[in-house]
Amino acid sequence: MEKPESLADFYKNKFDWMPDNFKNEMGHFNVFPLEPFVGEKAQPIPYKRRDFYKISLAKGNSKVYFADQVVEVKKQALCFSNPQIPYKWEHLEEYRSGYFCIFNTHFFHQFGNLNQYSVFQPNGTHIFELTDEQVALIEPIYQRMLDEINSDYVYKYDVLRNLVFELLHFAMKTESSASLENKNWNASQRIAALFLELLERQFPIDDAHQRMQFRTASDFAGQLNIHVNHLNRAVKEVTHKTTSQLIAERTVQEAKILLKHSHWNVAEIGFALGFQEPTHFNSFFKKQLGTSPLKYRKE
Repeated sequence: MEKPESLADFYKNKFDWMPDNFKNEMGHFNVFPLEPFVGEKAQPIPYKRRDFYKISLAKGNSKVYFADQVVEVKKQALCFSNPQIPYKWEHLEEYRSGYFCIFNTHFFHQFGNLNQYSVFQPNGTHIFELTDEQVALIEPIYQRMLDEINSDYVYKYDVLRNLVFELLHFAMKTESSASLENKNWNASQRIAALFLELLERQFPIDDAHQRMQFRTASDFAGQLNIHVNHLNRAVKEVTHKTTSQLIAERTVQEAKILLKHSHWNVAEIGFALGFQEPTHFNSFFKKQLGTSPLKYRKE
């Protein structure tokens, strides 16, 4: 499996230089206008994982490939990328504009867990098509980022974190989801959140020697030190899906990524996903998608 693109790779590929604040002890953050990367000489963004977060405002008709999904942006969109999910942009128009900011996990150390927000979760919404009125509200946030990062203000990175949260909450407020209502979490919500975090922590699988540790509801219940029936009730109440269903959905999503974008054979992929025998992995995959892993790889 190809290694994720690092921040160092990003700067080397895009600029062939490293910023002065690259090794800042407070973590790394940067923001760019999109214009320098458009036109005939612009290089396409390859499909791969990155080890950093990215929030982009892109104008123009384009396609965004996220994990196993393809989303077409007809006019303009706000896009949230995270280290768990591979992605790429395919721009369908010669000219486009916008902004993007990049930052690593350490930039938010002691300021909260970014993966708790739906825009950075595997099953969350990552792309938000925007109206012209919404773009008029988003663009000034990026412009403030550019002004702030070029300033001499001692606490500018605190301001920049707040601006990232402005983008994040702007997007989540546009979702008509009951899970985003402003209410206190009950016990079921806390248990479901812990389960989903533990499930996601097992991914991405980038090494053939890496292996899923928790594959059943009982595995997760044991790790969370609760009865499996208690876990199942909480997860079903909050997500409206069974624990096993969520595990299967996330496992098959990773299987599809590995089949399409790695050189591992089916047995190696199955083993990495916790299946002792290739036949068990084949049966699981066919049950979920109606086709075999090999056929899916060749499609």
